Parts: sequence; C-alpha cells; structure tokens
Amino acid sequence: MTLSDVFLGLGQERLDACLRQISLGKLKTFQLFERFKLRARLVKLNQESLRKAAPKFLARLGEQDEEFAVELAQAILVSHMDMIVAVLNHLGVPHNEGFFEKDAKLHDHLTGGWQQRSYTEFHEKFPEAVLVFYLNHLAHEVDGNSALFAPAAV
Repeated sequence: MTLSDVFLGLGQERLDACLRQISLGKLKTFQLFERFKLRARLVKLNQESLRKAAPKFLARLGEQDEEFAVELAQAILVSHMDMIVAVLNHLGVPHNEGFFEKDAKLHDHLTGGWQQRSYTEFHEKFPEAVLVFYLNHLAHEVDGNSALFAPAAV
C-alpha cells in the first residue's frame, strides 16, 4: 500500500479534518512552509486555501502522486509532534523527540493490536482523524504492505 492509498482509504472527511489540523506556524518552525506551499501548488498557504484545495489534493492522491503524499503527511505530522511522542512512548518505541532512526527495529514494539490499543488510549486526547492517519502512517513506515487500520468503536 502506498502513502497515497493510506490517504485515499481514510476518505475525504478525514482528509478534510487533517487539513484543518495543519499548523502553519509549525510548518514555518520546521522550515516546511514554502516547500509545502510549492508542492501543494498553492499561491497562498492559509487555512482557507487548504480547505478549498482538499478535492484537488484527493484527486492528486488518486493519481498516486507519492511526492505530494509525503509532503502532505509531513505537514500533518509535524503539526502534531506531541501526539507522535505520546504514541511512540506508549508503544515503547525508542525515538528522539518523535523521530526514530531509519534502520530502527520497530517490529519488536508493534505487537498484535498495537493500533487499536493506541487508538483506545489517545482517541480522546488528540484529533481523531490525525491519530488514525498517524497510526496508518506508522504502520506504512514499518511495513509498506500493511492493511489500512480502521478503529473499532470505543
């Protein structure tokens, strides 16, 4: 499964919710603002332009634009580093402020049902759409063939 497939599997409603959660300030802090604006093909990057561009973003993801999918994922995730740190700590994954080594052996920490356990733990603390996206993104990072995670009702 590609990262575009993760976005597509989550659907328009969750994509819209994730876009509303992008922090433009965090993009500037991580020096991603201009790069994301360029990759998103936006003349002006603000909450309104993101909201209006959502259908175009979904179409690009449907075309399997993986470079855009990576940039979009990065924009969403850097806006929620506190959530990433909390989830990784909960799972016992070694990291450096939410970032782990590319060659890290994460399989040992992501044991059966880890996504549902993490969702149950954090669904009331963080935006649901972003949490579900991150859990799928992390699974994709560990195993590109992982199935899409859809949380069970809690």
